[in-house]
Amino acid sequence: MTGISIIATGSQPAAQVVTNDHLAKLVDTSDQWIATRTGIRQRRFAGPEEDTTSLAIGAARAAVEQLEKAGRGREEIGAVLVATFSPGSLVPSTACLVQRELGLPEDLFALDINAACTGFLSGLRLCQGLLAQQPERLALLVGAEAISRLVDFGDRGTCILFGDGAGAAVVAAGPDRPFFCAFGTRGDGEVLRCPGVRPGGGPGPVTMEGREVFRFAVDAIPKGIAAVLAQSGSSLWDIDWFVCHQANARILAHAAKAMGVPEERFFMDLDRYGNTSAASIPIALDEMAKKGLLKKGQRLMLAGFGGGLTWGAAELIW
Repeated sequence: MTGISIIATGSQPAAQVVTNDHLAKLVDTSDQWIATRTGIRQRRFAGPEEDTTSLAIGAARAAVEQLEKAGRGREEIGAVLVATFSPGSLVPSTACLVQRELGLPEDLFALDINAACTGFLSGLRLCQGLLAQQPERLALLVGAEAISRLVDFGDRGTCILFGDGAGAAVVAAGPDRPFFCAFGTRGDGEVLRCPGVRPGGGPGPVTMEGREVFRFAVDAIPKGIAAVLAQSGSSLWDIDWFVCHQANARILAHAAKAMGVPEERFFMDLDRYGNTSAASIPIALDEMAKKGLLKKGQRLMLAGFGGGLTWGAAELIW
């Protein structure tokens, strides 16, 4: 199966920094209550002039600029995929608007993906398939969300969790970069949901059963990773970094303990961004790249879980 390689990254955090203390003025909560239960200290909310589309464009532009600094051109991009469950518009798609704003070729494939928090991983699998057909082209994959527009600030169990932002990656065919992935779906409209547009009103709000989501997540992460390792033949100790969906520090700590992996091999930035759904893994990858944590040849395991219910994992070489 065709391998893939991430050759450029970018991110665009939303403008407004919202601390736990700020949320405590809006809902019955506190910094200590949120931090001890989730690991989140602050998150970003979209400003008045921002939405999912503008965040996606910002992250995509940063990734394309990095691509061009490396000597490649935006004219090589043959696909734009945007993972989101909070698009600024249904038609045109966010992917189409990214193509227009970045002046990308018109002879490309453009598509929005909704797999909730598993969306970026689903996008990587689609990139793999698309690049198998056009290995000379590149794919631009973006995860972008403006979830603050979809939460109920009267529900302290959910409004404290989410943040807005976008992350992007330019993906190339990589014959020497094997890619393995596994996905799963369990249709469930109650545990974690966000209603669509309804007569007389917009979408949302996001609702979730916290305990059930926790149980689902701590099962889904090890299960997805085990399925990928069975394909690749790698062991847990061959993996340099575990980059998981940034939902809750306790979930990641539980998964690490269940697999017998030191927590320090799990990258976490949710203390600063909160749960940004489809944007969380690409934002994490961009932050890791900027900090010099990612070295050529390192083996990464990505894992995500979210509404649907959906889950997935992917092993790739940086």
